[in-house]
Amino acid sequence: MKKPPSRLTAIVLGFAVAFIWSTSWVLIKIGLKDIPSLTFAGLRYFVGFLCLVPFLLDTKVRAQIKGFSRAVWVLVILMGVVTYFIAQGAQFISLDYLPATTLSLILNLTSLFVTFTAIFMIKESPNWVQWLGLAINLLGVIIFFYPDGFQGSSPVGFIFALLCLAANVFGTLIGRKVNKAGRVNPLPVTLVSMGIGSVLMLVTGISFQGLPPLSTESIVIILILGIVNTAFTFTIWNYTLQVLSAMESSIINGTMMVWIAILAWLFLGERQGLAGIIGLVLSFVGAVIVNLRNEKKPA
Repeated sequence: MKKPPSRLTAIVLGFAVAFIWSTSWVLIKIGLKDIPSLTFAGLRYFVGFLCLVPFLLDTKVRAQIKGFSRAVWVLVILMGVVTYFIAQGAQFISLDYLPATTLSLILNLTSLFVTFTAIFMIKESPNWVQWLGLAINLLGVIIFFYPDGFQGSSPVGFIFALLCLAANVFGTLIGRKVNKAGRVNPLPVTLVSMGIGSVLMLVTGISFQGLPPLSTESIVIILILGIVNTAFTFTIWNYTLQVLSAMESSIINGTMMVWIAILAWLFLGERQGLAGIIGLVLSFVGAVIVNLRNEKKPA
C-alpha cells in the first residue's frame, strides 16, 4: 500500500469490503442476544485494533505515525471518535431497538448527505452522470424498503440511528480528507484511529453495561468481526479512499443492502418479491453509474 490503487482496483476492493461488511449485520444480531450493545462494539473493534498492533514492530510504520503533521493528527483523532466510537457504537445500540431493515434504510441516506456536504467541505462536486446514478440508487433503496423499512416505533432506536447516520456522513468526509491522494499510508491511519475509537467504546461499554460471561459462540463471533470484518476491511477501505471520492465510497458502502438480501436468500431462504428485486437492481445499477467516472491521468 505504498502508493494509491488504480481507480478500477479501488472500486473492486470497495465492493468486496461492502460484501464482507454485509455479513456483520447477521453476526451482530446473533451476538446481541448475549452481549450488551456498546460492550459488544467495543470488544469487536478492540480485537481489530489488537490485530494491527504487531505492525508497530515495523520501523517504517512507527516512523509514519511519528511523521503525522498536526493537521493529520487532528483528522486521525476525529476518525477514531466519529467513525468508530460514535458511528459504530450508535449502530450497535440502534440494532438493539430497531429492525435491521429500518436501520439499513436510514443509513442508506448517507450517500445523499455525503454528496451535498462534500461539495462544500472538501470541494468534491459530482458530474451529471453521478447525480443520475445517485437518483437511481436512492429510488432503488426506497422501492426495496417500502413499506417494511418504515416500521419501528422505538424513539431510542431512531435517535441512535440518526446519530449513526450523522457520524457516518462526517466520518466518510474525514476519512476521505485524511486519505486523499495517498498522502498518508492507510495502515497507520487505521491503526491509530481504531485504537482511539475502540478503547473509548470498550471502556464506556464496560462502565455502563458491564462485561458478561462470553459463550464460545460469542467469542467466535467477536473474533470473526474483529479480525476479518474490522482490522482487514477498514484498512482496505482507507486504502480505497485514496482514490474514490466521498460520494463514490458512500454509494458503494450502501450496496450492503444488496449483498444482505442475496445472503438471506442463499442461506436463510428469504425470497424477495418483484418490488424487492427491482429495488435491488436499481440500487446496484445506480452505484455502478456513480463510479463510471474516468480515471484522471497524472500530469
